[in-house]
Order: sequence, then C-alpha cells, then structure tokens
Amino acid sequence: MDKDEIVELHEENTGVLEIGAEMDVKNKSDLGKAYTPGVAQISKAIEHDPELKDKLTMSGKLVAVVTDGSAVLGLGNIGPAGGLPVVEGKALLYKDLAGVNALPLAVNQVPVDDFVKSIKNLSLSFAGIHLEDIAAPRCFEIEEKLAAQLDIPVYHDDQEGTAIVVLAGLINAAKVVNKPLKDLKVVLNGVGASGVATAKLLNGVGMTNITLVDIDGVVKPDSTNYNPYQTGLAKQIGLNVTGDTLDDVIDDQDVFIGLSDADVLSADQVKRMAADPIIFALANPKPEINPVVAADAGATVIATGSSQYANQVNNILVFPGLFKGLLRSGLKRVDLDIEATAAKALASLVDQPTADRIVPGVFDEGVVATVTKAIMAAAK
Repeated sequence: MDKDEIVELHEENTGVLEIGAEMDVKNKSDLGKAYTPGVAQISKAIEHDPELKDKLTMSGKLVAVVTDGSAVLGLGNIGPAGGLPVVEGKALLYKDLAGVNALPLAVNQVPVDDFVKSIKNLSLSFAGIHLEDIAAPRCFEIEEKLAAQLDIPVYHDDQEGTAIVVLAGLINAAKVVNKPLKDLKVVLNGVGASGVATAKLLNGVGMTNITLVDIDGVVKPDSTNYNPYQTGLAKQIGLNVTGDTLDDVIDDQDVFIGLSDADVLSADQVKRMAADPIIFALANPKPEINPVVAADAGATVIATGSSQYANQVNNILVFPGLFKGLLRSGLKRVDLDIEATAAKALASLVDQPTADRIVPGVFDEGVVATVTKAIMAAAK
C-alpha cells in the first residue's frame, strides 16, 4: 500500500469516523423533541430510574474502544495518540460490519488503578468496554478490575479475540489432520496478552498438553523470570515439561502456535514435530516462519495473521459479532464458555475444512450473524 495515499485518505476526512444523527432537526417542533424543553422529560425519567438511560440514550448501544498505545500492532509502545488510529479503525469496523456504534478513546499510560478509575468514571456513557493494544501484564490487571467493578461487558481484543479465532482455526485444523482436538500436543510461543488468553481457552475446552514458551524460554510454575499470570497459567495447565527452550520442546508436537516474533521457528524444527504438523505463525507483519518454508518442511496446515496467505487468523472475525450478541442479549461477562461458543460458531462456517481453509474469510457472508446468534443462544 502506498504510504502517501493512506495518509491522504485519513487526512482528507480527519480520520475515518463521524457521528451521525438518528433524527432530523428541521423546525422548532423537532428541536423541542430532541433538545429543550422535551429532553427534560427524559432526564427526569432517568433520574427516577437510572437504568432507563440504556433505553432512552445512546449509552445503551455505544461501545468504548480504549487504548493506552502501549502495545500497538507490531509497533510496540508508541503512546496513546499513536494508538488512536487503530481504535478508530476498530470502531469503523464495528459500525460497518455489525451496525454497532463504537467510540475510540485514548487514555494516558497512568498506573493501573488510575486507568481503571478513568474508565469507570466514564462508564455510564457506554454499554460495553473494548480494550485494545494494552501491554501485558497491565492489560490483565486492567481487565480483571474493570470486569469486577462494572456491570457491562469488558473485553480485551488482544486477549479474548485472539483466543477465540485461534480455537476456531484449531478445531478445523484438527479435523484436517484427523486428530482429536483434546489430544493435540501444543507448543505456544509468546505468552503475552494473546498467548495467556489463548492457552487459557484451549485448556478450558479440555486441551491439557500445552507447553508455554516465551522470550526467556519455557514457562514453568516455579520460573522466577516470568510474571504471576504466566507462571500461574503454567501451574494451572499442570504439564511437567522437560527442557528450557523452544528447540528443547519442539519434538513430536502436533501444533505450533506463534504469538511472538518473526523467524523464531526453523524448517528443521518443523521436521521434528509429529506427523502432519499444524503451524499457526501469527506474528505480524512477519510470521514466526515463512509459510512456504513451513510447507516445504512438511507442515500440513499453516495459518498466519496476514491476508497474503491462506487461513488468515484475524480478530476481525470475532469482535463485531461478539459484541453485537452481547448488546442484544444483555450478557454482562465474556467468560470461557462464551469464548468457546464464539469459536465453535466460527468453525462451523467452514463445512468441509481443508488445509487451505480452516477459518472463514474476513468478508465471507454470515460471519457476524453467526457469531451474534451463537452468543444470543448461549445467553438463553
């Protein structure tokens, strides 16, 4: 893509969003209904029954997409202002793909409790909170504390969104290689926000053979160089791992899931995996292994986070339909059951999985509707 063209597009319209009106104000009568004096009746009604705000104002249909810019795409910590284009883009996709109204917000990189307080103080204006591009481990604390203090859904796209679409792809990849999902031996490289959430979900659906690897090697319950979320997850999974590096543990693994960095997996390592290996090399913009190299080394199913290759595992498959379902159903929490429900719904959109098609395409018909219906059915 041409850089100048992209900048010109965003500059021409001062971003990619605007606020639209739900009614026209063409005369005094319209003005009196939309604003003063008629709006006083709405204010009084909400004063007596605060829950009416969700029926009588846009707070009942508005999602806040919030970032502090501390972990933006593959760019790292580029600050809150640098994170704004991403959350604005997510808000555009919410509206364009699912008809969900969303407002991008950038918050300074203040201490966790201050961040939580800021969002809590604004929360009456929203029906849900979508967290985006917030670095680990602060993202774990922020989500936990907001979910405990707010009576609206709190969702972190880099965590739950990634986990859902990875599970969806893995459900169908297991069918392609004719192996039971729960029996798959998985090595997950990159135990940050997305890695922790993905491992939790895989473990939550009954997968117990999961080896965790991060920048300093294998994550074990007694590791002193990893944060409590990582070591606690290793303890929860309960796998007794022998070896300290990715190279030590790659032998006979059925699945490699990369949520880490470019070029960390070699062709030789793929050859040492179990028969018909599954490779999810999801680092962006450059994957953990070039898909062509992985295929030449014997990988049967290969997925990336890029639209350049088959099997794009991308959060865009998840969040528009998920939040539409949450808003329509009134669900207040995104838990492992809801995540698994969304993943199974996505997987079901591929009737006959093949090595080159384990997840639906981003623009395939029915993606948003299928996820939305699944969430609403789960709520009942």
